[in-house]
Amino acid sequence: MTQKNNFRLGYRLVLAATAFCMVVVILGAFTRLVDAGLGCPDWPGCYGHLTWPRSDGAVEAAEARFPEFPVEHDKTWPEMVHRYVAGILGLIILGLTIMTWRWARQNPHQSYPRNHSIALLVLVIVQAAFGMWTVTLKLWPQIVTAHLLGGFATLSMLWLLAQRFARWRWSFSGIVYRQLQALKPLMWVALVAVVLQIALGGWLSANYAALACTDFPRCHGEWWPAMDFVRGFNFAQGVGPNYLGGLLEGDARTAIHVSHRLGALVVTAVLALLCWRLWRIGQRPTQRLALIIAGVLVVQILLGITNVMASLPLAVAVAHNAVGAVLLLTLVTLAHRIYSARSA
Repeated sequence: MTQKNNFRLGYRLVLAATAFCMVVVILGAFTRLVDAGLGCPDWPGCYGHLTWPRSDGAVEAAEARFPEFPVEHDKTWPEMVHRYVAGILGLIILGLTIMTWRWARQNPHQSYPRNHSIALLVLVIVQAAFGMWTVTLKLWPQIVTAHLLGGFATLSMLWLLAQRFARWRWSFSGIVYRQLQALKPLMWVALVAVVLQIALGGWLSANYAALACTDFPRCHGEWWPAMDFVRGFNFAQGVGPNYLGGLLEGDARTAIHVSHRLGALVVTAVLALLCWRLWRIGQRPTQRLALIIAGVLVVQILLGITNVMASLPLAVAVAHNAVGAVLLLTLVTLAHRIYSARSA
């Protein structure tokens, strides 16, 4: 096959893997939100089963083996479905890595994203380890948050790999090209701000602080309620017996929740400035991407407010995770466009 055909095939396969990874991210959010993170207390099986115990005899044997974890059927299946789908994604990424490696070896004088695919495979292996530790360390918040970030990082690297295979790039005149390159510092600030906000969201979820404030825009009827930031952000806390339901007191959870709200304000301000700068360049591609980023941001804000006002509806909470991932992908897209752009 020619390099052009290889890249076309690679793009289609990676695009499919990216869509599959989005499913894994959504399943992970669903599993976390229905409190099924410990639906199976062991790993990689479930109560010693390849799937999960379903017959009366199997359930009885499972509960005798794990007396502190009674079998709950509405929690075992989400956990195992998530594990199996994540495992399939890992195999897909392994296949993509082998395919890219072979193409690179067969065509040593042509440019293939071999190192990118290898880094992606390493990330997936590390992510699998975090998935195991999430269970074995009983939902330790540090591990849960890291596992969430690993999932978003995997999704971002797959999307970036798809763009590299597609070889999408902008081509502008010299002046416009320089305006675009001048956006690099602000683009990085925006990307870091969104990643930190995702981490804050993961920390909030891992500590069950989503409903620490049930009113909006105030919290407990105050603009600055009583908060314990020291305990809320004690990343050096030891591994407890079981973090299901969370161990923090109300003031500590409130500190996490309010911090996530403040982070949303920072992200909104930074992305608004970024979209304005993109729009001012005056080119259709930059203006289109500015509108997409702004639109996704507005949807994400509305979902976050709805989560608070409606007491965390499951569908809305899952959508909030998914749209957060999409927002990150829009910035990954912008980063690729800026760094791959050429001056016509």
